[in-house]
Amino acid sequence: MLELNVGGIPAGGSDLIKDTSEATFMVDVIEASHEVPIIVDFWAPWCGPCKTLGPALEAGVKEAKGAVKMVKVDVDQNQQIAGQLQIQSIPTVYAFYKGKPIDAFQGALPASEIKTFIDKLIAESGGEVDEGLGEAIAAAEAMLEEGAAVDAAQTFAAILGEEPNNPAAYAGLMRAHLAMDELEQASELLANAPAELNGLPEIEAVRAQIDLLLQAAETGPAAELQAAVDANADDHQARLDLAVALHASGDAQGAVDHLLELFRRDREWNDGAAKSQLFTVFDALKADDPIVLNGRRKLSSMIFV
Repeated sequence: MLELNVGGIPAGGSDLIKDTSEATFMVDVIEASHEVPIIVDFWAPWCGPCKTLGPALEAGVKEAKGAVKMVKVDVDQNQQIAGQLQIQSIPTVYAFYKGKPIDAFQGALPASEIKTFIDKLIAESGGEVDEGLGEAIAAAEAMLEEGAAVDAAQTFAAILGEEPNNPAAYAGLMRAHLAMDELEQASELLANAPAELNGLPEIEAVRAQIDLLLQAAETGPAAELQAAVDANADDHQARLDLAVALHASGDAQGAVDHLLELFRRDREWNDGAAKSQLFTVFDALKADDPIVLNGRRKLSSMIFV
């Protein structure tokens, strides 16, 4: 058990999510964890992945409807806590129950793995996990992967009838429309998304997909663009357009490769268009996709050469 030399005041109310400090950590986390598991998110304002993970964790905690709670620790402002828990990198997430850490992970996770993490905590604390909507979402996702986009859209819509602000279902419905080549309907859903969903990873991933599809409509055929790049390797616009066209055709790896090459040749071209487009492609894919992980690593190695 942590032995922090801190004092505090009783945690007020029954808020599911709160910020804590070195003065209140004992009450907010250690003492509160004797009632329900407490998820502690160690983050900092400058941490990019934290901006993705934090909202996703908050959404998962809200969906658990009180079975778990969440406490946020800004490591810049609370270095003593971070030091005692030996936080080496952020984002890092700890789960406390009965006064002790019982689970942890580092880095941003996709929504499905966050749900698994939270469900495990609920189960270990003796709570009941409501699998109803989770199973329905999984079934709809399976339909979408199998090409049954119409059935998937109907299932996602039914889930939203039960829980209108479910981020996985809302994003799934938009992706189902994209799979049916109904870009306009998906764009309309995005424009009218509930305010509390804006910024969540599931929604932002679809936003990136829609942005890329809209860009692809303005580019030429991939074969012609490839020929232009082959004829002149420094035709940066052709290379950028080729990357967009390749992504639209399903070749995300090819798109990332060309954008990395464009960044290598001229990272400042067109106000850093290569880097910006890379981030859009990364956002459109799952956070743990090997294309994303390898692409981010290669980009970082170029930036810090």
